[in-house]
Formats: sequence, structure tokens, C-alpha cells
Amino acid sequence: MHTVDVLVVGAGLAGLHTARLLAGRGLTVTVVERRRSLAAGIRTTGIFVRRTLDDFDLPEHLLGPGVRDVLLYPPSRRAPVHLTSDRDEYRVADMAGVYEHARRTAETAGARVLLGVRYAGVAGTVVRLEGAEPVTARFVVGADGARSRVARDLGLDVNRRLLVGAEYAHPIAEGPDAPAFHCVLDPRIAPGYLGWVIADGRHAHVGVAGYPRAMRAGVRHLLDDFAAGAPGRAAPTGPVERRGGPIPVGGVLRRLACPRGLLVGDAAGAVSPLTAGGLDPCLRMSELAAAVTESYLRTGDQCVLRGYSGGALRARFRGRLMLRRLFAGLPSPVAAEAAFAVLRSRAGRAAAARILFGDGSFPDVRDRAERAASGCLRR
Repeated sequence: MHTVDVLVVGAGLAGLHTARLLAGRGLTVTVVERRRSLAAGIRTTGIFVRRTLDDFDLPEHLLGPGVRDVLLYPPSRRAPVHLTSDRDEYRVADMAGVYEHARRTAETAGARVLLGVRYAGVAGTVVRLEGAEPVTARFVVGADGARSRVARDLGLDVNRRLLVGAEYAHPIAEGPDAPAFHCVLDPRIAPGYLGWVIADGRHAHVGVAGYPRAMRAGVRHLLDDFAAGAPGRAAPTGPVERRGGPIPVGGVLRRLACPRGLLVGDAAGAVSPLTAGGLDPCLRMSELAAAVTESYLRTGDQCVLRGYSGGALRARFRGRLMLRRLFAGLPSPVAAEAAFAVLRSRAGRAAAARILFGDGSFPDVRDRAERAASGCLRR
């Protein structure tokens, strides 16, 4: 039976980034992923925000052109609010390439990545796998998505507030229009969230998301209806890829770690409750997770694990959680149209620009990671 310090379940961005950091700290790390190809089953649009691009070393050749313009549409689709930044705020990545790049960097650091291997449960230190022999692991990192089985097996918190999303992604012909991000607020097509089109001059992503209980017609039907008349959509010039999956929007979970393991990425609820952006949080929390894991395995001091509690981080999201509840409470196009009128005011435009273009994304946890690496981290 193979023995490792850390078994990471899930080879998404959070799992691979955590694995690379842990392997770089000298730990033996194995990553298992049920998909046989990291290019299959992609669930994210792959939008990286400016703060992520500033703080993390992402492969430039895998990033599309910068996007500065955002257009917000009411249900009527008339007279959108047009916001423009003086900086590149968003770039859409080739996520299949990003995952493969993350896999290579993790393996270069010393991690072992096994594809086509499914996590089947844990008992003590023995992790059962489908497609490979069991593994003895001192610690398990759950990076297995919004409906994490690792979280349930370890007795940690689980996501209970979920959106479900679906999108089409395809190449487009380059045109004269500037790259733009179109967002439609309409509870008929996206109850509790929005429909979007982001076209960067190379590719277009057309999607919807919302609360599943309110999507009576089903997310795929709503996506088809929205795509037929979505603003800013360009005709595909190549294969159309379908993506989708659950998105946790209840905020970072409170109980994220125990002596047997911890959670990262969507499994930890590390997604902005308001914007549903998860790539920036997954990278930031992975740094804290790696520091806490290494310190705990080195010292055996369980107080280190208290530094990976979601309680302190949740306090930073009170405003976003409140706005999420208000957003979810718009039951009809009439109510959404009335609420949209606020965005047309000077204060409303300023608030929208702050959310869309501001520096306040997911809290930076690097200072906490440094303290965790040096010993017991007290909240």
C-alpha cells in the first residue's frame, strides 16, 4: 500500500495549486482525479480578475485579451448601464491549458497526479480508491467540488446554498468591437443570479445561473432560450463546448479542518457570495491551506488547524451575503426592473463599479499563511 503525507482529492485549480505548494515544502503528495482528462468536464468560465492577475503568476499565453467594459442589462434589455475601467479588469483563460499547466507545475514540484482514479472513502488513515490501490495518508485535502464527499466523510461543513449554472463556450471571429462583459439581470432566465456573455475577441462564453429550485424549465432550457437572443453574442467559428455545474454561494464554510484533513476551493465554499467568482478565492485559500497543513504535519499541534477556520473569513463577507439575499429576493421581472433603476443613479453606478472593478475581492490570507507556517495561529 502506497503511503503519502497528503492525499489531495480533485485536480482542479485549488487542488493542484495546494499540491504544488505542499510538494514544494518537502511533503509527499498524491493527487487523485476521477476525470481521465483535465480538458473534460470543465465547470468554470475561467474569468480571472485583475487582482488575481496582479498577485499570481499565470501563464500569459493561456490568457485572452483584457476586458475593460461591462454592460448591465435589466430584464427588458433596454438602455444598459455601461461601465468602463481605465485598466484591464478581466481576462478569460483557456482553462484546459491552465489545468494542464497547473498539473505540470505540481508534478515538477514533486507531486504525483493520478487521473481516472476516483475517491471512494476514508477510514482512519486508509483512503479507498477506485482505479488504484488504497493509499495510506496522514492528511486528506478535499478539493472535490461544491458537493464534496470528502467533507462529509471527515465530518466537516458542507455547502447548502448553491446556484446551478450552464454555459456555451466557443471561438469567434475577431471583429472591430472592443472586448466586453454583458450581464443580464432577469429572474425569468437566471433566478437569483444573472445571464452573461463575455466576448474577448477570441472566444465567447454565454451562460446562465440561478437557484435550481426556481429553474422550473431547467438550466439547459433556460440557457438555450437566453443564448438565442443574448446581447453581445457573436456567431461561433468552431466547436461549441457546453459547461456547467453547481456554484456554492453561502460563503466560506465555518468548519473547514480537522486532524484528518481540510477543504479547499468550492468544497470549502471559497467563492464570492455575490459575484460567484471562485478562481481568485481558490488560489488564495490554497496558500493558507498549504501553510496550515505543513505546519500541522510538522508539529502535530492541533491549534494550528484553528487558523483554518472559516469564521474569521465569513465576517469579511457580511455585506456580500446581505446583497446575495436581496438579489435572491427579486421574484419577478417587474421587481428586477424597479431595482435596476437604482443602478442608473450616480450612487448605483458607483456601487456597481466598486463591485466589478474594485480591489476588494476575496481577503488576502497570505499574512495568515506566514503565521501558520511559523507555528500556532490564533484567531
